[in-house]
Amino acid sequence: MPVSIAIVDDHYLVAEALSNLIQKFDNYEILLIAANGRNFLDQLQRGNQLPDITLLDLNMPIMDGFETALQLRQQYPSVRVLALSMTDREDHIVRMVRNGARGYLLKDCRPEELHQALDDVMTKGFYYSDFLTSQLVRNLNAPLGNGSISSFNLNEREYEFLKVACSELTYNDIADKMCVSPRTIDGYREAVFQKMNVRTRVGMVIEAVRHGLIDL
Repeated sequence: MPVSIAIVDDHYLVAEALSNLIQKFDNYEILLIAANGRNFLDQLQRGNQLPDITLLDLNMPIMDGFETALQLRQQYPSVRVLALSMTDREDHIVRMVRNGARGYLLKDCRPEELHQALDDVMTKGFYYSDFLTSQLVRNLNAPLGNGSISSFNLNEREYEFLKVACSELTYNDIADKMCVSPRTIDGYREAVFQKMNVRTRVGMVIEAVRHGLIDL
């Protein structure tokens, strides 16, 4: 069956252009278009079929993308959200990720990037571009506190590794900083990846931000 897409954007021409573009992609179909988050949720609450992916604008009247993503995460967790925005503000990116977005695209991206993002969200569960990763990693600061470690049952050294790894340091640099061998760092990495159910360093960073293990 084709992957069903919902487009939530208050700019009619943008929504129509996205619809026309996506319908040219193999194995994708447009399920519905909504002008804002409230209208979208109303359509879902009337019993309409749930989309596989929702392309969600951030700035909309009545209910914006931030609140809509949060409502979807709480009420319809199976719906994958891919955020769309004209801006690359870091606070917007992090807020959307925390509210459940599986990726973040700028509206001036190329059609092939949109296609790749849709494919990745369906096959991998997320789309983290180099742009998104650099925006998140570059400005990660201190954690919220040790109470959040319990989210993934990390011990103190694993948590310390997580904090240091949410940076642009190489694993060898992390070993030097933590005063351990690279092999020990490999062990920390494998343990943290397993406990956080991620397969990549990027995925680890995103999950750490989403669960409040680190903060901006």
